[in-house]
Amino acid sequence: MRGSLLRAALAFAFAAMGAAPLAAQAGQVTGRVVDAATGRPVAAARVAVQGLQLAANAGVDGRYTLAGVPSGPRTLSVTALGYASKTVTGVVVPASGAVTQDVSLSAATLLLEAVTVTAQAERGSVTQALDEQRNSVGVVNAVGAEQIARSPDSDAAQAIRRVSGVTVQDGRYVVVRGLSERYTTAALNGARIPSPEPERRVVPLDMFPAGLLQTVSTTKTFTPNLAGDFSGALVNIRTREYPAQPIFSISSTLGYNPDVTGRALSLPPLGRVDYTALSSGRALPAEVAQYGDFQGRTIGSQEYNRMVNSFRGVWLPEQQTGGANGSLAMTLGGTSPVLGRDLGYVGSFSYSRDFEVLSDHRRAQVLLTDQATGDVRETDRFVGDVSRVGVLWGGVLNLSASLGGDHRVSLSNTYNRSAESEARADSGSLEITGLELIVNRLRLVERSVRSNQLRGEHGFGRGKLEWTVTSSGVTRAEPDRSEWVLDTSNGTRRWYAISNEAAVRTFGDLAENSLEGGADYHLSLGAGERHRLSFGGMVRRTDRDAENTSYSISALGLPEDATTLTPAEIFDGRYTGEDDRYFLVVPLGVGGSYAAEDRLAAGYGMLEFGLTDRVRVIGGARVERSEVTVTSDPTFGQVDVANPVYTDVLPALAVNVDLTERQKVRLSASQTLARPEYRELSAIAYRDVIGEELVRGNGDLRRTLIQNLDARWEWYPGADEVVSVGLFAKRFDGPIERIYLPTSGSRIVSFANAERAVNYGLELELRKSLGMLGSAGESFSVITNATLVRSDVTVVGEDEDRPMVGQSPYVVNAGLAWSPADGRTSATVLYNLFGRRITSAGAGVLPDVYEQPRGVLDLSLRHAWSDHFSLKLDAENLLDARYEYLQGGVVRESYRTGRSVSFGLSWRR
Repeated sequence: MRGSLLRAALAFAFAAMGAAPLAAQAGQVTGRVVDAATGRPVAAARVAVQGLQLAANAGVDGRYTLAGVPSGPRTLSVTALGYASKTVTGVVVPASGAVTQDVSLSAATLLLEAVTVTAQAERGSVTQALDEQRNSVGVVNAVGAEQIARSPDSDAAQAIRRVSGVTVQDGRYVVVRGLSERYTTAALNGARIPSPEPERRVVPLDMFPAGLLQTVSTTKTFTPNLAGDFSGALVNIRTREYPAQPIFSISSTLGYNPDVTGRALSLPPLGRVDYTALSSGRALPAEVAQYGDFQGRTIGSQEYNRMVNSFRGVWLPEQQTGGANGSLAMTLGGTSPVLGRDLGYVGSFSYSRDFEVLSDHRRAQVLLTDQATGDVRETDRFVGDVSRVGVLWGGVLNLSASLGGDHRVSLSNTYNRSAESEARADSGSLEITGLELIVNRLRLVERSVRSNQLRGEHGFGRGKLEWTVTSSGVTRAEPDRSEWVLDTSNGTRRWYAISNEAAVRTFGDLAENSLEGGADYHLSLGAGERHRLSFGGMVRRTDRDAENTSYSISALGLPEDATTLTPAEIFDGRYTGEDDRYFLVVPLGVGGSYAAEDRLAAGYGMLEFGLTDRVRVIGGARVERSEVTVTSDPTFGQVDVANPVYTDVLPALAVNVDLTERQKVRLSASQTLARPEYRELSAIAYRDVIGEELVRGNGDLRRTLIQNLDARWEWYPGADEVVSVGLFAKRFDGPIERIYLPTSGSRIVSFANAERAVNYGLELELRKSLGMLGSAGESFSVITNATLVRSDVTVVGEDEDRPMVGQSPYVVNAGLAWSPADGRTSATVLYNLFGRRITSAGAGVLPDVYEQPRGVLDLSLRHAWSDHFSLKLDAENLLDARYEYLQGGVVRESYRTGRSVSFGLSWRR
């Protein structure tokens, strides 16, 4: 008996020794099975390895995994009910590794013909089948993670500049098809992102680091399953998906700007918040807050002295040395079995810190000199540099679990945070007083965006149920902004102590939270997914609270020699003794608080009907009911309430025609809308001090109805290649315009509904290899798109039409990419140019404010040093073209940002 056990143990040991190398040589095959016509996942498709007893079924998302596949070339057989079977040959499985093989299936003919292709050919075919642009119902453009990695783009705002018809304002706000950001909405993983901006509807996309992105897509045509409040585009940011095989990567960059790095700059005093973007604790002092709006309160000199002493003793920029720009990013992801189920996971984190200088900065106002002709001249000009230090960090944690082949649940979590510290010292004069002044300003803006989304996908035969629950929130804090004004008229710098704008502290805070739930049911009719019926709905509850209060410190009778002292000396206590009665603290008339409650409910029905194998009709309608209540409580004055309520029916009809396997024509017609932003409905006024504009809302604003027409021809000559020509036309009923009001006192910007507007244009896109030029051109490809737009706004009381606010007459993106066959080195040159556009329209005879054309040229180099290490070199803004805003020939604002170069190193396992 003992001998038998020994022989069995020895046999097992030898078998294990022999099996170990075999196991080590086994690999994994993963991928997705999709419908060749629509790009949608084919659930329950069976994928088998020929000659082996290895097979797996695709889940509800089309994903499959084959483990323990012997290394070497293998052949896959893929079958699914209602589809022609397909055989994929030449799938090379690496030892102890994984290979991704996506497969597209075509709807079966009566003969159920089988198809055999090579793995290489299938990858090219599936690249097209999965391409969001080709297989979308409407007009869509997308930028993927691979394309972003080959560019110098560090965030979503920079990446989306490469999309046809897209420009970016102020480095963060997206403008599509020449329309202002008002007509563009942003979503994160399909759910709406609240805006952290008090006066803008769109989300600043520079808050989403490139390292966290899977794709950034722009949907330019409306279908009933989408939110109806856009006309330019719906921008959807998708965070990283979990990879099939375990990965770990880390990367870092170091940047140099010759106008900043190592230079002596007037920077804001840098503290912890300038490195972490976490709360600075700069709250309104309790000594001031206890008096509210000061109305009806008896306040003595000692109370004023205590208020003055309670403010932070920080008023002026500091001379410091500009630092280098840098970033760090890490990603960990993979798929692991947990309790018998595959759990996909990906976690990513990134951090960056950047210095920026707006050099040769100039700002001025206009003075109307002729009421009849609208002639203007320059007044109140100020010049000086602006320095900024920005921090951005964020993280993603996404999980996805299969609960059986027909059910999958995923959890997506995103959090991004930024802080921007700014210092400026502008020198100029006020014409109304004749004084020469220096305006010092310190400003910190902190923003955060959070999104937590639970999503489910469930297959029920030919039916599929998708549902999402999303909790999201944003914050924006502008804590303790300071302005300190010096009078230099007599050659000596003196505090302008008698003015109520000479020393101002401003405290701004905004918080918005949203809870959204939605469900969609899709029922496939006919073979494959030739016909599809979809219906669903969503509800969203959004609450915003915003507050902005400003306090002025003035000093009457302060000794003349005291006004020449620094703020630190003036406020060190020597003039706030028990018998001192110099200072007065008052809240400024601008500012206050407002609260917004937004309730939205929507439902839709949509039918996708295949008239023939080549013609597909998509039609339906969406109903949206919106109820918004904005309650404004100004610093002085009565509480005001705006309560717009609308129920709108938004129909849509589209026809997609496959002219050939590689050519497609799209036609669509729809109606969408644009609603006023909460701040635009609020009666609260807001203004910067000394020569800046007053912004005031309008509670009578109406929502805008927009009729849209689109036509586009697309040709896909090869994998990753596209040629397209598109036409579009839009009609706006009551477009909301930002207008510049003619007044004799303060310069006021407000908002109003114009009577109507039209917008129409042409889009061209070319993404093509230059292989037709011979072997020398095979390594090169062009990436070019252009948009030509014209718009006209009809305004009651004005004789002539003008372009819409924010509309550019042309937008050009051009690029040349070089990528040799070895795949280790690549280079990309990218150029962006837009035509002049109105930023604020002049009311009456006042001229409009135009942002002038500006070209941006970037260069990016990539080199894979080994299988694990790669290097990159990026050069940005090589032309350093001037930012310039003109009003009737007067330079309202002008500056340069400088060129920059960065070097990066990445390691990937």
